[in-house]
Amino acid sequence: MTRTLEEWLGYIEQQHPKSIELGLDRVREAAARSRLGKPAKQVITVGGTNGKGSTVAFIEAIARTAGLKVGTYTSPHLLRYNERVRIDGREASDAELVAAFEAVEAARLGPPPLGRGVGVRLRRSEDLSLGDATPSPPNPPLEGEGSDVPLTYFEFGTLAALWLFQRSDLDLVVLEVGLGGRLDAVNLVDADVAVITTVDIDHVDWLGNDRESIGFEKAGIARAWKPLVLGEIDSPSSVLRHAYAIGANAIRLGSDFFHEPMDATHWRWRDAGFEIELPIPALAAPVQRANAATAIAALRALDIELPDAALAAGVAAAMLPGRLQRFEVADTPVIVDVGHNPQAARELATWLQAEPAHGRTLAVFAALADKDVDGIVNALKDAVSRWFLAGLESVAGRGQSVDEFAARLAETAAARGSRHASVSAALEAARAEAGAGDRILVFGSFHTVAEALAALHSGQ
Repeated sequence: MTRTLEEWLGYIEQQHPKSIELGLDRVREAAARSRLGKPAKQVITVGGTNGKGSTVAFIEAIARTAGLKVGTYTSPHLLRYNERVRIDGREASDAELVAAFEAVEAARLGPPPLGRGVGVRLRRSEDLSLGDATPSPPNPPLEGEGSDVPLTYFEFGTLAALWLFQRSDLDLVVLEVGLGGRLDAVNLVDADVAVITTVDIDHVDWLGNDRESIGFEKAGIARAWKPLVLGEIDSPSSVLRHAYAIGANAIRLGSDFFHEPMDATHWRWRDAGFEIELPIPALAAPVQRANAATAIAALRALDIELPDAALAAGVAAAMLPGRLQRFEVADTPVIVDVGHNPQAARELATWLQAEPAHGRTLAVFAALADKDVDGIVNALKDAVSRWFLAGLESVAGRGQSVDEFAARLAETAAARGSRHASVSAALEAARAEAGAGDRILVFGSFHTVAEALAALHSGQ
């Protein structure tokens, strides 16, 4: 009997004992069995600590306005898994995703094909896999090869997205890195252009506890002699060293391309040979101009035609839920944002202070157990008047109860915040307390925003 999409998602969650296990051998083997090739004529891979999703949205909007047929793969999703895979401007349907999962499962369970990797060089090293490589002889077998290949939820989804893209005759595919870069499943694909938006402290258990270590992991998406676009002025030395070591052409914000304010409605993008005046992005927050600038630099690094009108229209049109997304609920503004680390919290504080409320800012805050919640609260302590803390117990492995969460915040400005079992309950309490001129901010995780959006859409 054919599984539904929801049944497939439940199934693939159970196929690996760990929700996260970095490494490319498993996903590379399954890709070889699926005979996956390069998913589009050109590929951009986007990594970084913050700004990845917004940068992908800008790239997609500009490229589609320029007439390209574009596929995007992002994660995590907010309300529907389908959000992760977009093909020519639309979310992949349930039927398409089910077909892709069936294909990946058949490959995962089946024997490796004879002479796999024809037209694709599949290495055991941290180098590329899917790209315009020359044929290579079959690889030596993996331990246990010929039996099932255990895939994590993200690996399974990545292969399914690539399977769909390969069958969609796309001009461009944009892939968002899930975690880190060097050992993330997305790094299976050879990018024509790699992008690193920002590097800051996050996922320390997997990537290291300083910017240099994390930068090295993220720089692993760069390819030899290909462009590497860097979306911040002070990239870690580890990123630049890796680019130099492999011959990647680093294109740096603040050195090779620039974004400059003009007035309340326009800004300027420029590099050594080109400049253009553009509308302020519809995506709120000052940082979005840097994300848009980085997206333009990435597209200009490809060998494609980009009319000025497409740049302007794409910047103005790009939208992404959960990024300072605003709702009006009974005359009270409710702003939701997925920011979940200190760097994102600093940007959020900058926006809140630049857009002051007439009254108070009431913050509904819920975060996963592995986040630097002290750093997040400290970044926002001067911008928030009252805290409403919520638990995220439904998140397997990384969730926590509100009491556990509050205990971690005991030395912060949020220590006296009220406690609520769920995000929806905290949001309801904040709405009940909000007075004239107050606003509500809901933030701390994709899971936090997903719960808030569900509550807001249901009219609670």
